[in-house]
Amino acid sequence: MRTFSQWMTDYGVSHQNPKNKKIHNVCVPLIMLTVVGFIWSLPYPEILKFGFVENWAYVFVAACLGFYLSLNFKIFVGMLIQTALALVICHFLDQAGILLPFCIVVFVLAWIGQFYGHKIEGKKPSFLEDLVFLLIGPLWVTKALYDKLGIRL
Repeated sequence: MRTFSQWMTDYGVSHQNPKNKKIHNVCVPLIMLTVVGFIWSLPYPEILKFGFVENWAYVFVAACLGFYLSLNFKIFVGMLIQTALALVICHFLDQAGILLPFCIVVFVLAWIGQFYGHKIEGKKPSFLEDLVFLLIGPLWVTKALYDKLGIRL
């Protein structure tokens, strides 16, 4: 299994252009939010509900956080905050009855942005090489934020 540093280096190869980086800094968290929202929308059996686990999104987020924790504790903390925020946003969008339409529109627009960024970059998206990069993108964005804040990993 690759280390956190290896994942960041490999992901960074196709993310060098400053415009592509800015696009990713916006679109990747939006895609993550919408994926959580889509999974939130899946039917969840009543018998499995316990504590705070009320739908498949909590299960998905827990699995992602387990993977992130295996890579780097500090980045795990950032992803814990990001995924908790995504769950809160999904809760409110669901309560408003607009979760699924919101996710569809934002997901499509964010992916258009991503592919436009890669057109600028001149390189294919990393996930076409390895689907795990779909989980690495949010880490890469979080690491960029950490770098700006002076948080060393």
